This record gives sequence, structure tokens and C-alpha cells, in this order.
Amino acid sequence: MDLFPALPLSEWKDSKETLHRFTQIVGKIRLAGSVRRNHWWNVPFHLTGRGITTRPMGGAYGTSIFTIDFDFVDHRLTAHSLDGLTASFPLAGQSVASFYRETLDALRAVGASATIAHPYPFDLPDAHRAFADDTEHAAYDPYWVNRYWQVLSQVNLVLEEFSSGFSGKVSPVHHFWHTFDIAVTRFSDRVIDQPASVDPVTREAYSREVISSGFWFGDDTFPRPAFYSYAAPEPGGLGERPLRPKAAQWRERGGSHLATLDYEDVRNSPNPRDTVLDFFDCVYRSAADLADWDIDRRACPGGVTDPVMHS
Repeated sequence: MDLFPALPLSEWKDSKETLHRFTQIVGKIRLAGSVRRNHWWNVPFHLTGRGITTRPMGGAYGTSIFTIDFDFVDHRLTAHSLDGLTASFPLAGQSVASFYRETLDALRAVGASATIAHPYPFDLPDAHRAFADDTEHAAYDPYWVNRYWQVLSQVNLVLEEFSSGFSGKVSPVHHFWHTFDIAVTRFSDRVIDQPASVDPVTREAYSREVISSGFWFGDDTFPRPAFYSYAAPEPGGLGERPLRPKAAQWRERGGSHLATLDYEDVRNSPNPRDTVLDFFDCVYRSAADLADWDIDRRACPGGVTDPVMHS
């Protein structure tokens, strides 16, 4: 399979909107059933050889330990419990409402207990409508959903490679269900004082100075897939720094800047993998330099910190 196959948003927009809400339902179960981690690292999905997983959760106060997996090869959702029970149902043909009911039924079948505190979409246009009432979103094209997973898996490995070059505090490479992107974030030790008006999700995510890199699949505001990178808080002058490759652009975003590189420009480049890595590295070095990070001390060439091995 070619690296970064075609994934035009127009071909699977309806399926993406449905799948996004499916992942929010399971993601909110993960939020309720997992141990809290700094910067919400407990909440996102991780990649598997067939789809994405919540990883094991539960186990508190005598509850069952369970996992929920999306299989984008056979297109099923499966709940597993630690004692070997399994419940599964097909993803195709489900509305958000039926998926919500089937998911809760599957958890009960494996003896798992899960309660979603707020069973509504997060930061989506229909955030006022309960999952249980959403029969509008019911598109699911197995071909394009499988393609989404293929691209997600390939981007995951490129982000893992980029992550390996940094020896400081760095997040896992993870797939966020609220924004439907995949990202890795590098941190400094600098604590960020935020106004009391900032929401709890943002406060925890950006409680330290960060430089983040990732990929999203497109939406109504940016109708095509793209790689991105940004710093928060943004150091002065970042949006004036040159970007590599030439196709990359700085975009205004709520008073700050977001570096973007369209997926199609990467696909058409001579070496797509190197193009993405160079884009991420360019933004990181510019932001880290302006924010006065010790770039050399945090460097980790080839994923190795031992100076003897580099000599």
C-alpha cells in the first residue's frame, strides 16, 4: 500500500460525521472508566492492528476490567472483559442512537458498568441533542472508514518517529475523539497561568508550555485533510518564521497561528514521510527557539539519549 493514500473529505464526509459521534460515545465511556492522567492523556484512543482501542479500564471498587475496540477491517465494535466475556455488533447500518444503545447493551453483556455523565456530543453542531435521539447520523461506508484507519495508522508511525527525537516530557501519540485528530505534544517545565474563565478541558491540556504536532481529517471550516503544528502559548514572532516545505502556511486561529500542510501536497511530494517530518521539525525548532527551550539538551537522535552510543 502506498504511503498516504487518497482521502478526500467529500468522499466520506457523512461517514466521518457518524463515526466521529460513535467515537465520542466510546470516548466518554473511557473518560468515565479510566484513571485520570495529566493533560487528559488517559482519554484518547490508541491504534491497534485492526482499528482503535480504549485500552483496559474499570477495575475500581470491584467493577469489571474491560476494553472497547473498534475493528475497521471487519467493521465491528467489540467489548471484552478480563474474565473472557465478549460482546460485538456491526458498525454498518447503525445510527448514532442505535450505536449508543448497542454499546451499552454490549457492556452489560460482559458485566461492565459504565455511565456517561453527559451523553451528548462535545463541541459539535448538534451538541444539544442526546446521542440516544440522533437518528440523523447513520452513514457508514466501510471502504472509506477502512481508508481512514489506514491513513491514521500511517500518520501514527510518522508521529512516533518524530516523537522519538525528543527526550523531554512528551505525550503518547494518540487519537482524540473530541476533535477527531491524531497528535503528539512536547512539553517544557514552564507553568502557564490561565484566566479563571478558561474551561477545565483547556486548562488541563495547556497547563504547561507546549509545542504540538498532528493531523486531522478536515471539517466544514477546513474541508480537507492536513498536517498541523502550533505552540501554546505562542511565542512572539512565530507566525513570521519561514516554513518548510514551501506549500506549508501559517493560518490565523483565534489570535494565534497554526502551521498547516495539506495532505495532498504531502502525497504529491517526492518523499512524503520526510516532507512531514521536516515540516514538524521546522515548526518545533522555530517555536522552541523563540520560547527559549534548550533544543540541544532535549535532542534525542534516533531515540537514543546515551552520549556513548552517539560517539
